[in-house]
Amino acid sequence: MENLVLTVHLILALLLIGVVLLQRSEGGGLGMGGGGVMSARGAATALTKVTWALAVAFIVTSITLTVLAAQKSAGGSVLDSLPAASESAPATDAPASPLGAGSDLLPPAPADAPAAPPRAGE
Repeated sequence: MENLVLTVHLILALLLIGVVLLQRSEGGGLGMGGGGVMSARGAATALTKVTWALAVAFIVTSITLTVLAAQKSAGGSVLDSLPAASESAPATDAPASPLGAGSDLLPPAPADAPAAPPRAGE
């Protein structure tokens, strides 16, 4: 069912794009260029009627897809399907590094080197 509605939705989107591109540009925004849908003179042409029909059908399929997706999820979250943190992280015997994250990128210190660099004046 969802695949059928999605297929119809994509076909409607392509048809709507094609019909809008076929219409004549009147210049100006929001029908300011001599008639249009907002004026009394703007007699609905065949392309305008087709555009409105496709737009309504596109919105209906959008709402239908939203409802189908909401029913399919059944209130679950993606995070519910992830394993717990203690299960996903392997246990290691190595002590935590005092330098924090990224310390494994540093070269290993020689055994006789001091743990901390000497301070100035010492």
